[in-house]
Amino acid sequence: MAISTAPLVPMGEGPELPDAAVQRTWRKAVRLSSLADRAEHFVSHAGFDRAPWLTVAFATGIGAWFLLASPWQWSAVIGLAMLAAIAAAAIWRHDAGRSGLRLAIVSLSLALAGGVGAVWVKSGLVGAEPIERPVVSVIEGRVLDRQEQAAEGRVRLILAIRDATSGAARKVRVNVPLEQASGEMTEGAIVRLRARLSPPAPPLVPGGYDFARRAWFDGLAATGSAIGPVSVLEPALRQGGLASLQRSLAGHVRERVTGSEGAIAAAFASGDRGSITEADDVAMRDSGLTHLLSISGVHVSAVIAAAYFLMAKLLALWPWFALRFRIPLVAAGAAAMAGIGYTLLTGAEVPTVRSCIGALLVLAALAIGREPLSIRMLAVAAFAVLLLWPEALIGPSFQMSFAAVLAIVALHESRPVKAFLAPREEWWLSRQGRRLVMLVVTGLVIEAALTP
Repeated sequence: MAISTAPLVPMGEGPELPDAAVQRTWRKAVRLSSLADRAEHFVSHAGFDRAPWLTVAFATGIGAWFLLASPWQWSAVIGLAMLAAIAAAAIWRHDAGRSGLRLAIVSLSLALAGGVGAVWVKSGLVGAEPIERPVVSVIEGRVLDRQEQAAEGRVRLILAIRDATSGAARKVRVNVPLEQASGEMTEGAIVRLRARLSPPAPPLVPGGYDFARRAWFDGLAATGSAIGPVSVLEPALRQGGLASLQRSLAGHVRERVTGSEGAIAAAFASGDRGSITEADDVAMRDSGLTHLLSISGVHVSAVIAAAYFLMAKLLALWPWFALRFRIPLVAAGAAAMAGIGYTLLTGAEVPTVRSCIGALLVLAALAIGREPLSIRMLAVAAFAVLLLWPEALIGPSFQMSFAAVLAIVALHESRPVKAFLAPREEWWLSRQGRRLVMLVVTGLVIEAALTP
């Protein structure tokens, strides 16, 4: 006897659904359930580390903020992400078989919303409305930063001023001719000058460098040049500090090494690129080496690696110390101090700080005996940088640095490469040949990753 599977509908509550409609409804439910099962299986058995995807979702939220144009759109993205997290938590709250999928949707949605919120908050905290139009006026302000640019015959001052009409605090950048810049114009001094100020310039071509956006996140309301003499109304109350030490070190290097060599050496030692001539800058750019003039991963890694190996070798020569303490841990601590000091000495720019964070994570991995280079380490470094400087995501420096390191780590963590580099009984020439092949392949992969 056949038993109908159609649901019973009480009399008076509507007509019965045809069997075909019921079957279509069940098929849709089965397909959705099957899709969720497949997603759960993928999340639970994926052969990659899942945690770095939180950084990817966080970066996606930051990118969405820059792509969208208005607050209601940013709010909509945050709202949709929160709804997705709440829905996943509510639907599969008691379903142990979907715990992996629930955790993935909730965590990725929250990370996406956090990315939008982080850059939105940063923009609201540090963003400065630019002045409406170019003006020529007498300004009086306190020097926040002084940047030597001897090659261009000027000194660049960052000043905190008060708007003459509204009384609002503003931060402006003014170029002062080198012959008018005295040694008293240092951080903390109050100066008075007549200057022509303009709003930060937008991109010259679509997709070009957007100085206005950079100025917004730097808090700059205007840029300009001094007209006439500059008076120091009040010298700095306290001389010294990292900025003064940086300038002293750069001057010391240029005194000992003259010419272009001294200017480049001063840039490596203190991060001061102001003395590099235009001809040298063009030559470095044409040769593809201009990135070496910016203190970043190569420089920080060299300093930290030198400090680590020097400290490790010296401490290994002291038997009493070597038998009682873990030399790698002590060497890692000394190298970390050297890296942090070098980062602060060279101005603590975003690329330098980013490289220092990555190097410190590598040192921490070495100290506790973990794999120093991994996707997880790269994700943690990227998340730390994006949390502090979310606007760095759209800059070529961030993209190129992390793309290159990601390509290296992904290549050397792949199974074919691990098998190719695995230790084996072989002639030393064959071993060096395999290393040479991997060096060439690594270079090609990095170029492929950076070409876009």
